[in-house]
Amino acid sequence: MKIGYPCMNNSLDCTSASTFRLASYSDERLVETVASNLACLRRILEYNVAHGLLFFRIGSDIVPFASHAINTFPWQTHFAAEFRAIGDYIKAHSMRISLHPDQFVVLNSPNPDIVQRSIAELVYQGSMLDLMELDSTAKLQIHLGGLYGDREAAIARFIAVWHTLPPAVQVRVVVENDDRLFSLQDCLQLHAATGLPILFDNFHHECLNHGEPMAEALRLAAATWHPTRDGVMMMDYSSQSRGERKGKHVAAIEEDLFRDFVQQLEGLDVDIMLEIKDKEASAHRACTILRDLSMVPAAPAGYVAPIFPAPGQPVAAKSRKPRKSAAAE
Repeated sequence: MKIGYPCMNNSLDCTSASTFRLASYSDERLVETVASNLACLRRILEYNVAHGLLFFRIGSDIVPFASHAINTFPWQTHFAAEFRAIGDYIKAHSMRISLHPDQFVVLNSPNPDIVQRSIAELVYQGSMLDLMELDSTAKLQIHLGGLYGDREAAIARFIAVWHTLPPAVQVRVVVENDDRLFSLQDCLQLHAATGLPILFDNFHHECLNHGEPMAEALRLAAATWHPTRDGVMMMDYSSQSRGERKGKHVAAIEEDLFRDFVQQLEGLDVDIMLEIKDKEASAHRACTILRDLSMVPAAPAGYVAPIFPAPGQPVAAKSRKPRKSAAAE
């Protein structure tokens, strides 16, 4: 079992998601931005390894406008050594990596232009994992898409488009159950037609289900993962933010709820991504709980966990290099 958090680290003074406006695009600016993003990504991974947080979701913006027609720069060859070095570090430390393309990736859209842009984005993000020389257990996490008034037609369109994806992308794609439109059962129907693994989201399942108890739902999803091609099941974990609209994620982990949840795993091996606002702070707390339950290895001798503000207390703002204003760009 591995614990992780997505995209950003609030403890570091850098970001791996620097970007710029399309109107400001130039090859020089692209090279500068990608170099900065990759350097910060390496720092985040080093931080995670030092703290036993071995699951990480890389952000989509490592290479700005990578799937846009404006970007014709050969970034894959220019940064090949940097990507390979990051991949070597990931493999050396037995980390698990995923990406979650943005919500504009909708494979089942009735609009062919949206579908083609979605495919281009998946090809870009999959190519980063290929450049890192990571195997097919590094995944691209997407949702089934829109309902468009006809559930069965929406699922059928996804299946038809999935069959057109390059094999190198197909083997990385996993589908997540969502909180409003497509339940675990819909994803199981998709799996039966394509073999796609289901990335299970416990919070979404609580919001939208067909009466499956959590322990049963976890096992149904886990059974869709091939042990060598896909690896251990990935899942997202969060809970309801109290007093907020249904489906709003909690800002900090509720430790009693998490402890109760992981004990429902009952021996099931799962890599857990915390979709929680305070990111590594909650990941540290979750890792401490798992160590207490002997579900992950004990911390090395002499390890001192970082101290974070109590949940609900403000976190000191990070000092970062000032970003140019839109007017300056």
